[in-house]
Amino acid sequence: MAKTIEAQIEKSRNLVAGLRKHLSSGIGGGVTTAEIEEMERNMVALAAANEECDKLRAELSVKVKNMNQLLTTAKTVYLEHKRTIKNCYPQEQWATFGVPDKR
Repeated sequence: MAKTIEAQIEKSRNLVAGLRKHLSSGIGGGVTTAEIEEMERNMVALAAANEECDKLRAELSVKVKNMNQLLTTAKTVYLEHKRTIKNCYPQEQWATFGVPDKR
């Protein structure tokens, strides 16, 4: 869970607990039970959304790692073939193979 979201959920829980405590004692401060319940629903929704984001981040991390491995492989193969072209053909023909480099 992200620290800022975790901190907000904890602050909200503390506020809800304090509001409920004072609401039952008659000192509501202008806050109604419905407002407190809505705040709790928002807090639960935020926690659920954050959990979903954490799962997506974990999936994305695996996919990014896989993509980076594929990129490394593609670069290696490209460099090997480019080197072959440069070693086997004169510079004037490199462009026909898609090798833009010049010595």
